[in-house]
Amino acid sequence: MERVAAAIDRVTETLGRIAAWALGGVIAIVLAVVLLRYGVGWGRIWLQEAYVWLNAVAVLLGLAYTLKHDAHVRIDLLYERWSIRRRALADLLGCVVLLTPFALAVLWTSQGYVTRAWQIREASREAGGLPGVFLLKSLIPLAALLLFLQGLAVGWRAVRRLRAGVER
Repeated sequence: MERVAAAIDRVTETLGRIAAWALGGVIAIVLAVVLLRYGVGWGRIWLQEAYVWLNAVAVLLGLAYTLKHDAHVRIDLLYERWSIRRRALADLLGCVVLLTPFALAVLWTSQGYVTRAWQIREASREAGGLPGVFLLKSLIPLAALLLFLQGLAVGWRAVRRLRAGVER
């Protein structure tokens, strides 16, 4: 199981780095949009959509990465004071009770949404917008799957910590 968890971690790490580069792209495109619009009076819908899309890519691909690095939102007032064993139990329960049902629900409910987008080859609603909205929507179930898989890796490591019996 450790090999599987390590493979999941490698995929998550790679996609997390892509997400970071996407955020750099967001910044560059926003800067270009502002300079072009207010500097020379030139603007395009597709350029504005590009930074929104890149932001979506960064968020969706960054979900599992954030979980892997334990950087998600959590109330640390108690957690940081707990023993290793209690933290492992909280991590395991969080993965089983909260993360897994959420990820599976998103994966399940997004299927029709994404399938329909592919069927009609959904494009931007805006004239001059980007054509491949269906590709962007495909990242929703992918992000849910990646989050689920990273949850398995986190859960597995929590089980290992619980079995080790280390208190502090």
